[in-house]
Amino acid sequence: MFKKLFGKKEEAVKTVQLLAPLTGTAVDLSMVPDPVFSEKMMGDGLAIEPSEGIVVSPVDGEIMQIFPTKHAVGIRAKNGAEILIHIGLETVSLKGEGFETHVKEGDSVNAGDKLVTFDLAIISEKAKSRVTPVIITNTDQTASLKKLTEGKVEKGTTPILEVTFN
Repeated sequence: MFKKLFGKKEEAVKTVQLLAPLTGTAVDLSMVPDPVFSEKMMGDGLAIEPSEGIVVSPVDGEIMQIFPTKHAVGIRAKNGAEILIHIGLETVSLKGEGFETHVKEGDSVNAGDKLVTFDLAIISEKAKSRVTPVIITNTDQTASLKKLTEGKVEKGTTPILEVTFN
C-alpha cells in the first residue's frame, strides 16, 4: 500500500556484472578443447585457466545446482542469468576426488563467497584439462552479453562478463 501511495517502485535488476570466479587467465570459449563449450552448445561466456583451486561466486544469487561429483555449480543471478561454472574438462569421471563444496542447493550467495575448493594437482594429473568454462546457460534469453576482459583475472574482483535481460 505504501509503495502505491509514495510511488516507490522496485526496479527489477536487468543487468548483472559477473566477477571472475577463479584467479587465473581468462580465455575465449573457442580456446576450450571441448566442442560442447567451444561451440557454445551450452551457452556463451568465457573460460578461465585457474592458477589456484578456489571457486567463488561471480554474482549475488542463489545456488541452483551442485553436481554430485562436485565439479560444477549452477547459480541464478538476481537478473535471472543462469551461470554454470564447470571446473576442468572431463572432471565428472573423478567422482568428486579432489573437490570440496562449501555451499548447498538453495543457498543464497554474495559475489566473492567461496563455493568450491579443488586440488589443482589432481585435476592436472587426472582430467583432460584444468580450463574452467563460465557459461550463461540461458544466453538465448539475454538482451546482451558482453565479455569484459581476457588475460589475468583475480577471483571476486575482476569483472569478466556483463549480462542484460529484457
